[in-house]
Amino acid sequence: MNLTKKARRKPIIPINSMSDIAFLLLIFIMLISLINYRKEIKIEYPEAVMQESVNADANLELWITRDGDIFHEGALITARTAEGIIAGEIAENPSLRIHILADRHTPYRHINTIMETLQILQHRVVSLVVKENV
Repeated sequence: MNLTKKARRKPIIPINSMSDIAFLLLIFIMLISLINYRKEIKIEYPEAVMQESVNADANLELWITRDGDIFHEGALITARTAEGIIAGEIAENPSLRIHILADRHTPYRHINTIMETLQILQHRVVSLVVKENV
């Protein structure tokens, strides 16, 4: 009995659809990157003579409008809620930097409510965010 061996074909990878896959991957990455965007409140930044740049990624940001409204991650909160958020975040990370972003026309009494909370919690790592002079 004579058995003949069939010639094996070399496996090939179809590259016709590679551009489609790359395009879909690009769309996917663009959509995912939009999910983690920073929610900002429209304010007019104050100016300062002396500035220091800090890393803004791992900080707690509190936005204060000229009307005294306090925002955290784009949501309107009360001063009492802000106190709870600050206390919880400091408990998790004692070296957390808190950024206060206030409109240039915000009366200081509105900023002082947050400052008093930080004073009670004895937290001293605070930045008042200003407009960068070019």
